[in-house]
Amino acid sequence: MKQGAVRSDYLDWLAQALEVGRGIAPLPDGDVVVGYATGYDAADIAPFVLSLRAVFGGPVALVVDAEPALRAFLAQHDVIAVDAPVWRGWAPHPVMQRFVAFAGLLGDRPGASLACDVRDVIFQAAPFSPAPEGLEAFVEAEAPLADHAFNMKYLRALFGEGIAASLAEKACLCVGTILGPRAEVSRLSRLILSLAGAPRSDIGGAFGADQAAFNMAIHQGLVGASIRPNYGRVATLGLTAGDTLTFADGKVINPDGGFSPIVHQHDRHPHLDAPVHALWGGGLEHRKRVRPKSAGQKLEKLKASLRRRTPELR
Repeated sequence: MKQGAVRSDYLDWLAQALEVGRGIAPLPDGDVVVGYATGYDAADIAPFVLSLRAVFGGPVALVVDAEPALRAFLAQHDVIAVDAPVWRGWAPHPVMQRFVAFAGLLGDRPGASLACDVRDVIFQAAPFSPAPEGLEAFVEAEAPLADHAFNMKYLRALFGEGIAASLAEKACLCVGTILGPRAEVSRLSRLILSLAGAPRSDIGGAFGADQAAFNMAIHQGLVGASIRPNYGRVATLGLTAGDTLTFADGKVINPDGGFSPIVHQHDRHPHLDAPVHALWGGGLEHRKRVRPKSAGQKLEKLKASLRRRTPELR
């Protein structure tokens, strides 16, 4: 009996996305930093840009909207503004779209790369010192995946109860900061996109699918990577007790008294967020992490939630 082709909105988008990715011109050879910053303006990303430029002079590329003031700010600080792809029909959450840009911008080129979040990341020292020997994945919490309902929800949704259970005691890795040789980060980006196509639903395009696919890829050995502890090259602070963190001498200080070159999720802690903005905000408005949603945004969120719960026609 002839078997019909599997289809879903995500898989239709993925075919388009892989083609778009092949058409993106890679950045020049050497160490680079890339990020995806659609939906943000200069005030949102100033701490990222200004703190990075204080410690890194190499190429930086951000995918951004066509907003003149934002583009002028990036040009002032020698940051390459990349146009976001325009998709035909349905498109996933930007946390998944970004891997198309990462794969294309990094390419199979020599040099190291950092592919990371933008709005909630700052830099306190050179990100590529010491130079990575291979792909590095960073732990975001002391407790394993089993203790994080958000991570387990999307592991189950993407890969099923059995695989989620097999990964439950593994380290909770954060997809918001990925560092390593450019070709390896590019390959991992394409793998994340492909792994998210496993279910026949829009769940592969949801916020959280990126985190699940990333943990799956690393913990199942689908790519070779070294797992780095928190508060080393990267400090991911969203799940860190606030009373163990301080700000002193222009640095976010970790619970062990040291500081990390790359700081992620500092804005979860008001006593860090305010001085970080004062130092790196460039005199622009201090934007809050959580903003009120418009009626239209709430409706779109509800529609996306309903779509993820509706199976496709087989």
